[in-house]
Amino acid sequence: MTPFGFTPDSSDDAEKNNGDGSVDFAAMMAQMQQQIQEQFSKLGMSGPGFAAPTEALPKSIVRETAKKFVTAQGSSPIGANDAAQVEEAFLIAQLWLNDATFFPQSTVAANLTLSRSDWVDSTLTGWQSCVEPLAVGLTQAITQLLQDSSTPEAESGPEGGMQIPIGMISGLLSSFIGSLMATQLGQSIGGLAGSATGIHDVGLPLVDPVYPALVPQNINEWARELDIPIDEVRIFHALRESAGARLFAHNPWLVAYIRTAITDYARGINIDIDAITSQAQEIFDASTSQGGEFDPTNPESFTMALNQGIFTPQETPAQRDALVKLETVLALVDGWSESVVTLAAADRLPNISALQETLRRGRATSAPTQQLFANLFGLEVSPRLAREASAFWSTIGKLRNLEARDQIWSGILPTAADLLSPQKYLSSIEIPDDLSSL
Repeated sequence: MTPFGFTPDSSDDAEKNNGDGSVDFAAMMAQMQQQIQEQFSKLGMSGPGFAAPTEALPKSIVRETAKKFVTAQGSSPIGANDAAQVEEAFLIAQLWLNDATFFPQSTVAANLTLSRSDWVDSTLTGWQSCVEPLAVGLTQAITQLLQDSSTPEAESGPEGGMQIPIGMISGLLSSFIGSLMATQLGQSIGGLAGSATGIHDVGLPLVDPVYPALVPQNINEWARELDIPIDEVRIFHALRESAGARLFAHNPWLVAYIRTAITDYARGINIDIDAITSQAQEIFDASTSQGGEFDPTNPESFTMALNQGIFTPQETPAQRDALVKLETVLALVDGWSESVVTLAAADRLPNISALQETLRRGRATSAPTQQLFANLFGLEVSPRLAREASAFWSTIGKLRNLEARDQIWSGILPTAADLLSPQKYLSSIEIPDDLSSL
């Protein structure tokens, strides 16, 4: 199997030395850089260089990759009719939501209607902020691995021997891994752009200031197999989008909460070189057994290696806790939106039950957050947990009122176990009138 990343030329000319038997690392690193850039060029991207990266997760690579995916899928321009229809849907949705949530209407943006390409541009900064901690954690783990595996003798070199520039190698690998992750994120964003019905369809806070917006092309495709009037489908998605915007706009701490969970996961990244080697060998064995060969210069093999997790570090208990925290808050966001939309549209949209069921079925197999976090974290967001969250919010609203339900977002969030016992959860957060027993 050809080693991943780069392969030093075996010719005599490639084995450059300084005349004293020591290796010329500047020449070797230049050769490595050229080969890595050639591999990225085959993928249609700009490759990393040796210069210290200004971003742990290069935004230019994320955008470039995502736009290539969008171009391949097709992005219809926004017409005057699209804008007028979306504006009307939002006007209706915002009016209905006033009766279904305590949170008031969020900021109204000038542009409520987005093409697929616009969606990428609008959400790119939010994606960057959410995922960058992963790139930072991985590059720090690689740097630590190099430092732990190096020795003073190896760095200084024996008399007349080669000198290993650990800092230079670390910088290269950091840049390389950052580009790899940027590519993977760009692929995920580009794929989501072909199905996301709005900015908040993924259940993440991606714009600041928060505002709602819809993608008409994707809504039309979402409704293609349904025997439901498109106006009703559009209002349904406007309700979901507006509810998500209201939630994030009036609970800005949720942004920090979600990013902290990602950062906690990234902080625990520890590279197990033996495990990575084993994973690489398994992928190689699987490909060759099927008559193929893992070739890192081949874009398809390269993508396969990324998707099958050659560079996925082993998960620690602390990281698993962080993922459970993230999974639970995503389920709470999705469940709250479903509960609010059902309440707002129950007596107004004739097909609300069919619309909600269609959404649930789609999310059970390919929800936007499932696609993204399965690729980046290996996190499977359980549809069951989202259903339990929706039932939890609905029960809380009936036991108390809308204000009490929505004020839960400003306190201690329920755990996955709490979702099964709404009454018990309410009792646990209530402050008794008589504090003497405390």
